[in-house]
Amino acid sequence: MADPILGRLEWDSIIFAKFIEDPSVNEAVASGAGGLVVIGGLITLALLTYYRLWGPLWRDWLISPDHKRIGIMYVVVGIIMLLRGVAEGVVMRINQAFALHGGAPLAPEHVGELFSTHGTIMVLFVAVPIVFGLINFVVPLQIGARDVAFPVLNQMAFNFTASGAALMMISLVIGEFHTGGWTAYPPYTGKIFSPGVGPDYWIWAIIISGMGTTMGAINIFATIMKCRAPGMKLMHMPIFCWTALTSCVLLVYIMPPLTVASVMLALDRYLDFHFFTNDLGGNMMLYANMFWMFGHPEVYVLILPAYGVYSEIAATFSGKRIYGYTSLVVASAVIAVVACLVWLHHFFTMGQSASLNAAFGIGTMLIGIPTGVKIYDWMATLWRGRIRITTPMVYLIGFFILFVLGGLSGIILANPTIDYQVHNTLFLVAHFHNVLIPGVLFGLLAGIYYWFPKAFGFRLEETWGTRSAVLWSVGFIMTFMPLYWVGLLGMPRRSTSFEDPGFVPWLSLSAVGACVILLAIACLVISVLVSIRNRKALAVPVGDPWDGRTLEWATPCPAPAVNFYTIPNAEGRDAWYETKEAGLAYRQGKATVVHMPKSTTIGVTTLLTATAFGFAMVWWIWWLAILSFVLWIGAIILRSFDLEQEYEIPASRMYAAEAAWLIQARQAPGVTRDDEITPENRGLAALEAK
Repeated sequence: MADPILGRLEWDSIIFAKFIEDPSVNEAVASGAGGLVVIGGLITLALLTYYRLWGPLWRDWLISPDHKRIGIMYVVVGIIMLLRGVAEGVVMRINQAFALHGGAPLAPEHVGELFSTHGTIMVLFVAVPIVFGLINFVVPLQIGARDVAFPVLNQMAFNFTASGAALMMISLVIGEFHTGGWTAYPPYTGKIFSPGVGPDYWIWAIIISGMGTTMGAINIFATIMKCRAPGMKLMHMPIFCWTALTSCVLLVYIMPPLTVASVMLALDRYLDFHFFTNDLGGNMMLYANMFWMFGHPEVYVLILPAYGVYSEIAATFSGKRIYGYTSLVVASAVIAVVACLVWLHHFFTMGQSASLNAAFGIGTMLIGIPTGVKIYDWMATLWRGRIRITTPMVYLIGFFILFVLGGLSGIILANPTIDYQVHNTLFLVAHFHNVLIPGVLFGLLAGIYYWFPKAFGFRLEETWGTRSAVLWSVGFIMTFMPLYWVGLLGMPRRSTSFEDPGFVPWLSLSAVGACVILLAIACLVISVLVSIRNRKALAVPVGDPWDGRTLEWATPCPAPAVNFYTIPNAEGRDAWYETKEAGLAYRQGKATVVHMPKSTTIGVTTLLTATAFGFAMVWWIWWLAILSFVLWIGAIILRSFDLEQEYEIPASRMYAAEAAWLIQARQAPGVTRDDEITPENRGLAALEAK
């Protein structure tokens, strides 16, 4: 019987209490992870207080509807979750290396929680926030817009995502997570098999963050369709905008199945419905179909924006116009369509007919064609270009080599007869990571390095950035390539014990590789810290440090709140580069009055009430669930009475700000591509002869 005040929350629910009762290695690892979350939170609070940053944090970030700041906060959430997700992956790889004859230090239940949280976090709370962060930050700038179509909705969307991430972090300290994998298949997550709170944390984190993802996708779609600068036709948009558009269309289509499946699973657990049980007409395959209607296209939701990043990097750092623009656009659309038609390849071993397997196998192979078109287009863009080996280019090179291998292993798995042999082995784990890490994560990290100056006004230091990129590739090869071989030898994934000593050398190499990936993240952190320390030497205030081709480089660094002092006329596909070539860049425009959205607390209210609601539903604290829901609805109603939701920037202020920027542009030395990573680069690219 649940307590009327605390629900089923008890002292034993706190992770540290379990260690006090059972001071084993397993509980020490679990408590250590929870302790890091608590200590990290306390250190953050202390630093904010010591440096008196609460005011700027509240005023400039938490209540700001500026799409650029929201995009940065998305990325920060994703990076924080990346640190946890990678740490869990390292622990799993090390634990598995010692699993011969049951010698692993962690209990099977703890390992089950690790692979469930690791998968959920990396896919839904690392990749999705960073993807949305880059899209939020870059797309309005690239299309010449002042902001997104619905700034306040954008703020709420971010905070729903942050709320889901908060629930994932809370589960590390209070309660536990489920052991049914990131897919949360019933009956593993049903009430009978898992009566604890683990599946409930997954359900409410997914439902709440899914609301934010859907809102964000609709907002970006509306922004691209309605807010483009004068002269910018759809076929003039940068490739990154096209990949963002296709991803958002996909999300609007695929999020409802995941949300409905999660709600149905909640009804099974909370109200004894039987959608996914073996009795009273239930069928767990219903859940599997709905989940993979989301789960397979989700891979392309994540990878398409990364393709867009690679397109921008290939063109910029080769000094050439993107090759095969139309084919890249068509390939993105084809990938989006075919991605929704092949989810059944996840069921090759589940008993359907051979003809059905063959049809979905062929469809899965076909999706490799538009992907191959993109790779050839990028290679053709680089051909005979003046390539600069910067950190983003190192990630692109790693992507070329490693992603092609992952794609080829995907073609192998598209054959149902081969898939039947290696399904649920470490071969599948290697393939999945071979697609997502070089395909998605490398692209997102490259995008962060590429657009970092536009966000903060200074470049990231190259030496440590390049080291991080190289270590990511080396660590990936050492970690996941051995798993292909071990999988072919027959080792099941998620194994907490094995008997074949032949697995040990390969699993040990994989564990060492995971530690190399930790070094890559350490180098990434060092790169940021060194860059902050040397930010004056790395500053690029004029705004065009890479000799960019698209409109985001036509603004100062960091970009102002209004994005553009004068809305550009965006004729042509490389609007900014063509403006520079014509000698029309850095000219005073005609200033006009600008209206921008006011700051609002609705986003913070959303974060607090959604997190409280999710936590209350997990622990059956019904009064808190009702209160938080009512407060959220009340806040929305209260905001509807605010009739002055914009503020005005006078034309004189816009004119003065643009004039000050243009003075900087005239005084800065023009820098050629050879000097891009030197202190002489102040963000003014010199026009070079072709």
